[in-house]
Amino acid sequence: MKSLKGMHHVTAITSSAEKNYEFFTYVLGMRLVKKTVNQDDIRTYHLFFADDTGSPGTDMTFFDFPGIPQGVHGTDEISKTSFRVPSDEAIGYWVKRFDRLEVKHTGIKEQFGKKTLSFVDFDDQQYQLISDENNEGIKAGTPWEKGPIPLEYAITGLGPIFVRVANFDYFKEMMEKVLLYKEIGQEGDFHLFEVGEGGNGAQVIVEHNTTLPQARQGFGTVHHAAFRVDDRSVLDEWDHHLRSFGFQTSGFVDRFFFGSLYCRVAPQILFEFATDGPGFMGDEPYETLGEKLSLPPFLEGKREQIESFVRPIDTVRSTIELVKE
Repeated sequence: MKSLKGMHHVTAITSSAEKNYEFFTYVLGMRLVKKTVNQDDIRTYHLFFADDTGSPGTDMTFFDFPGIPQGVHGTDEISKTSFRVPSDEAIGYWVKRFDRLEVKHTGIKEQFGKKTLSFVDFDDQQYQLISDENNEGIKAGTPWEKGPIPLEYAITGLGPIFVRVANFDYFKEMMEKVLLYKEIGQEGDFHLFEVGEGGNGAQVIVEHNTTLPQARQGFGTVHHAAFRVDDRSVLDEWDHHLRSFGFQTSGFVDRFFFGSLYCRVAPQILFEFATDGPGFMGDEPYETLGEKLSLPPFLEGKREQIESFVRPIDTVRSTIELVKE
């Protein structure tokens, strides 16, 4: 059976699609490659931020469920999302940028031999930047060519996700026997797992923590994380594999932009397995990706109803020249 290829995307919950768009576009310089709705709750926006062309392994996505309360960080959650930048020098650039734009951050730290910079957004969603200096393994994506960040410093994709758990022994066994990751490092309560070609794009950091209260999902927390597979045939193999260990799965779900399979591996931790294609370039021109409300064919007949549910958000960037600074 083919191993997983690393991270595909991370989906989190925001209190405001508008603020979320502003933060990811103008502060982080990630490209909105798709403005659509949650296919399971069409009242809810689903925004996809990624690299220049929406490559698999580069996108962070957000739901804005109406009326949802703020989440509580704790144990048994996907606790932090990493973004890759090209070098240690880039990490230094981001410290200055965050200081100037008043983004809360921890300063530069080192973990598992990599320079990192942790920060939060307006919802207390947890992120970090991680340097690809001397990194080997899964290739990074392409930075947003017309974004506000100089290309030598810009975000190029997803790095390791952090998962905080109380029952580490169970989670380690699940990671190794079921997901076929290998533990390759430990620093205190943090354990580094890797799969496939490895490197920053194919790692998960598991924190063993029995002191924090149970996490509660809401805005400011991660909804689920997704791992990459080649295509539908590999996805079907993973469905059979997960079921052989007694896990319940969603079965194949056609998300139009990719095929999906969902599995709850712990009470509050939902993992998705997603195909690399078809991708985000099929229904919009490259120049105007993410500027119009994009709906998969099976929702197109409900466009009028959906547009009455979700308020308009101006995401036009093709007519704006963003200054790189």
